[in-house]
Amino acid sequence: MDIALLIGLFLGVFSVVGGMLAKGANISVLVNPAAIIIIFVGTIAALMNSFSMKEIKRIPTLFGVLFKEQKLADPKVIIEQMTEMAQQARREGLLSLEATIEKLDEAFLKTGIRLIVDGQGEEFVRELLEADIEAMEERHRTGAQVFTAAGTYAPTLGVLGAVIGLIGALGNLDDVNALGNMIAAAFVATLYGIFSGYVLWHPFATKLKRKSQEEVKLKTMMLEGILSIQVGSSPVQIREKMLIYLTQAERESLEKEGKG
Repeated sequence: MDIALLIGLFLGVFSVVGGMLAKGANISVLVNPAAIIIIFVGTIAALMNSFSMKEIKRIPTLFGVLFKEQKLADPKVIIEQMTEMAQQARREGLLSLEATIEKLDEAFLKTGIRLIVDGQGEEFVRELLEADIEAMEERHRTGAQVFTAAGTYAPTLGVLGAVIGLIGALGNLDDVNALGNMIAAAFVATLYGIFSGYVLWHPFATKLKRKSQEEVKLKTMMLEGILSIQVGSSPVQIREKMLIYLTQAERESLEKEGKG
């Protein structure tokens, strides 16, 4: 599970409930079926009007991506693997890497090494692997757009909910005792709209984008390593080129491991 996301959700709910209690508000007003219908069903309706059914059906999968801890290959392990393959290729030739391919865990890396072992041209390998990365980015971008759109619609629907609630309240001006409760309930929809838009949907979109960027960075690093092996760059050059994609702390950690 993505612990940061779970903590963020807890703190988001706590900030609203805790804030209401601190202000002396009755949190029972949050149990408002009309507000829930207007905001959440309305947001779903707006999304269905914006995206294809194929994209809507991917929403449960997107939630799975959000709540699962991202499990990417360790960049330091990839660098070590590619440095070893570069050394082997210089000693024994590219064809010697054929036996190594099945030992690799990363599908993208497997594909790249197989292409260069098969003797494909550098330009073809680059174009194919870059297209793979771009296709992945587009899938991730579409997923993030769904949540971005939801974050745009929900606050506006909150205003709509408040207006609907106030219409109901103004229609019962003769009942002074109930009027206050009805006005308070009218603004619950606004609360739900703003909360879901700016604490859930927009942050979810940002989270998906960040996870996508991490995967793109890893695959781009692999791409540079694959092409460098293909053109016969030295293991030292390949290692230094790939180290660019690591943080300073990760570089220092890798250097310490190498010395150890």
